Amino acid sequence: MDRINGLKCDQGDRDLTLHAGIDAGGTSFKCGLFDDAWKQVSGCRVPVTTPDETIQACIDFFKTEIGSSKLPATSFGVASFGPLEVDSASPRYGTILATPKPGWSDIPLRHRLEDGLGQPVVIDTDVNGALLAELSLGAAIDCQSAAYVTVGTGIGAGIFSNGDFIGRPSHPEFGHIPVRRFAGDENFVSVCPFHNDCLEGLASAKAFEARFGLATELPPNHSGWMLEADYLAQACQTLYLTFRLERIILGGGLPQADALISSVRAVFLDQLGGYAGLNSDDADALIRPSHFGDEAGVMGAALLG
Repeated sequence: MDRINGLKCDQGDRDLTLHAGIDAGGTSFKCGLFDDAWKQVSGCRVPVTTPDETIQACIDFFKTEIGSSKLPATSFGVASFGPLEVDSASPRYGTILATPKPGWSDIPLRHRLEDGLGQPVVIDTDVNGALLAELSLGAAIDCQSAAYVTVGTGIGAGIFSNGDFIGRPSHPEFGHIPVRRFAGDENFVSVCPFHNDCLEGLASAKAFEARFGLATELPPNHSGWMLEADYLAQACQTLYLTFRLERIILGGGLPQADALISSVRAVFLDQLGGYAGLNSDDADALIRPSHFGDEAGVMGAALLG
């Protein structure tokens, strides 16, 4: 367990309450405690191993931190990888469904955390959590509609419009929409075990690195970035034309690369071909990087609670 901060409280903090969140990702669970101003006051990163070990480590962290501070935690929220049962009326609410992650299918994540913490837990997808953080305090704070697309080991999207997340009582599986193959990429074998031409199979960090190696070692002018920009621009075009969103936020590891988002904007406009009357200023306003970067998920989890 990698501890991020240490929680320190004194008598002047007696009226402070804490908001707990877990960003339950595929490689690590990030735990965070936030104060009433949504400043993170303590946190840790738990490597994902078995469900028993991973969940118990999170429970132990919160019990230790909250117990030592003698402050109440008024809410617990989880933003989790999926597929996930997000219907609060379902008896399986908070259960991870069939996933390629070994050992994690059918794990009642919410139920186990509630039992261990002794407090109600609210759960949603990792992308909905990140989007909530951006809508509440970040890159979409001024928007009535927005999407958050995470581009990491997998690809997912949370979409908010008309006052709620799209897809209720389920959630989108945006990473598995079909996309048109980039010229010259026809022979690449998709990394998705289900689809040969889906967004996740062709444009996730896993797919990118299968072709080109570690993204962090590639120069900005490497041809791989234009391939990635083409696929992400197709994703943005689908989101924009379907939902007419005010903001599309690209998060996760790959969009943090220099100049990738600017390339996505340019290719997005080219793919539209003048349709909808958008110009470069419109694309700049529409497609944005995450304001919180790697911390959007854990903050959004706390906000969910």
